[in-house]
Amino acid sequence: MHSLLFYLFRLFHPQGAIVGRALLFIFSLVSVGIATSAHATTAKLDPNNIQTASVSTYVTDLKSGKTLYKKNQNVVMPLASITKLMTAMVTLDAKLPLDEKITFKPIDKKRMYNGYTRIRMESRLSRGETIHIALMSSENLAAAALAGSYPGGYDAFIKAMNAKAKALGMTNTRFVDSSGLDPKNVSTASDINKMAKAAYKYTKIREYSTTPVHTVYFTKPKYKLGYTNTNVLARGKKWDVEMTKTGYLDIAGHCLTMITKINGKEILMVMLDAQGKLTPIGDAGRIKKWLQTGYSGKISDSAKNYQQVKLADLKG
Repeated sequence: MHSLLFYLFRLFHPQGAIVGRALLFIFSLVSVGIATSAHATTAKLDPNNIQTASVSTYVTDLKSGKTLYKKNQNVVMPLASITKLMTAMVTLDAKLPLDEKITFKPIDKKRMYNGYTRIRMESRLSRGETIHIALMSSENLAAAALAGSYPGGYDAFIKAMNAKAKALGMTNTRFVDSSGLDPKNVSTASDINKMAKAAYKYTKIREYSTTPVHTVYFTKPKYKLGYTNTNVLARGKKWDVEMTKTGYLDIAGHCLTMITKINGKEILMVMLDAQGKLTPIGDAGRIKKWLQTGYSGKISDSAKNYQQVKLADLKG
């Protein structure tokens, strides 16, 4: 093929020899690039060639169910606001009207440990929009209000969360609140993988969790608030994020679970307890690079030390 192109350009082009050699060189580069890309996407993935900075990691091919990578996946640790995926599922399972107005009460604020919120007490918002801001922007008061407005009340909601976890086979998971602010909400990357798979089946969870920015309109009194997705990858155009939830507590570190398309495949990632705010995002990039090229790149020595210290605490 290369020789034929060279001959034809020499025959029909006034400067055929020069153009032919240039075309031959370019063709060779393109051919090598295609071959390398094909190798990267079809070669068997080696778990020794991936490093993640999060203490616990779990990666699966959603369609086949195949585990692609796992690290400390059964270590029990706080899951922080990833809890809100379960909060959303339990709320949606109850088949309550999404257009019904929920009132944000002082008891709801107390249940989120009187943490900061921009929502005014006694104002109202539809249940659907309340789920929306709980997922995309991790609004803790929204999660508390969803539980408080559940049939049977807050305690019944927490019971339903744990019952759902048991039904999903999440054997190392326990919930004590609906927001994830309590560090006694614990799970494992393996269990969260199960929860994320289940949550992905809910159209509203996929829609609400991936909204980049959103404005909600409250009543009594009337006012509006703007919200931004806590996952920076869901706000950009470089990633095809189909579902996501972030989480953070001092004791839990930075956490992230998401489902995204890579090489045409839906990939489920779980990253728990990373030291820096953007470290789970970095891990997502390393996982993507590994899936595409067979090699993730290296993590820093400080990330390795952080993992060692946290694992010693968790296992101790």
